Amino acid sequence: MPLSMSSEVFITCAMTGSGQTQDRSPHVPRSPEQIAQASIAAARAGAACVHIHVRDPKTGAPSRDPQLYREVTDRIRDADVDVVLNLTAGMGGDLIFGGTDSPLPPAEGTDMIGAAERLVHIAECRPEICTLDCGTMNFAENDYVMMNTPGMLRDMARRIADLGVRPEVECFDTGHLWFARQLADEGLLETPALVQLCMGVPWGAPDDLTTLGAMVANVPHDWTFSAFGLGRHQMPYVAASVLSGGHVRVGLEDNLWLAKGQLATNADLVERAVTIVESLGATVMTAQQMRDKLSLVKRLPMGGA
Repeated sequence: MPLSMSSEVFITCAMTGSGQTQDRSPHVPRSPEQIAQASIAAARAGAACVHIHVRDPKTGAPSRDPQLYREVTDRIRDADVDVVLNLTAGMGGDLIFGGTDSPLPPAEGTDMIGAAERLVHIAECRPEICTLDCGTMNFAENDYVMMNTPGMLRDMARRIADLGVRPEVECFDTGHLWFARQLADEGLLETPALVQLCMGVPWGAPDDLTTLGAMVANVPHDWTFSAFGLGRHQMPYVAASVLSGGHVRVGLEDNLWLAKGQLATNADLVERAVTIVESLGATVMTAQQMRDKLSLVKRLPMGGA
């Protein structure tokens, strides 16, 4: 893979995710107020974009409650910082089988809903970006499958386009990029598209540089991509993505640590990413520069003044 370093880089901060990290660090935000405050701090630290999941404020468990999303986004919009909003649309495709002897009916924890319901909070909050997980995969745990069938993805892509929101196509393996190109060929994905390369998520694309090179090679030359790695590889992937011609994502969704024995905040991780990007000779983009680059539209939520 030839070196094609980015000269201008936007940083996305993935604030909290839906993984079981809520009790592993006191810095993982739970309530809408905490998520909003952490997002504002990340923006002040240099993030052009915040990627947001919400959680049950009491338990920290992942949630799909549209009112929680509305509270988070309203708080961020009311703050004195500018940041691009990127809301997940990945929840609602969780299938947990009942074990190898009796896989059906699905086990407790399964959360399977339709395309319209998966996008209720997107229609309500009207972010600039929402995610589109572009494929089905075995996902870490023994009997859990992240379900995103071709039919579901086509329907969600149509609905996202109708809402005037830009999808961030999350690709966990090369086949997901293949299907993203198919969506573009069918006119369901506006091009040039925005892609997030998700590296090192079991059992998707491993986070070695050879695989990253293969993923980058499968991104059409006029599309924009960002990449991230998990855990201790998060910061090396900041450099790797910039050197490959991409943008970067950091945050507590993917990594809890700033250094061995030192738990991070989201702002800490953004500050470290800024240092790496600038040390490579690139410029960190503002939220408005990111909007201009990707033709993003900043809208008011439904019912907003």
